[in-house]
Amino acid sequence: MITVQVKLFATLRRHYPNLGIGEVLTVGLPDGGTVDQLVEQLRLPADQIKVVFINGVVRDGSHPLADGDEVGIFPPVGGG
Repeated sequence: MITVQVKLFATLRRHYPNLGIGEVLTVGLPDGGTVDQLVEQLRLPADQIKVVFINGVVRDGSHPLADGDEVGIFPPVGGG
């Protein structure tokens, strides 16, 4: 079992309404758990995720997570 620290940004936070800005979710996953498995466990809609950072580096859904990883999950962002 591994434990990762997850921050949800912008509109993704609405899936966890009790989560404050900058607050971290501590999530347990089986050894070898991937980014995709984390997203599934958090019940986040995959189509609302644009980029995932693991320890400050962009990773794809198949990337295996390690104990203590810091994960940032971002939705698509628009601006003008």
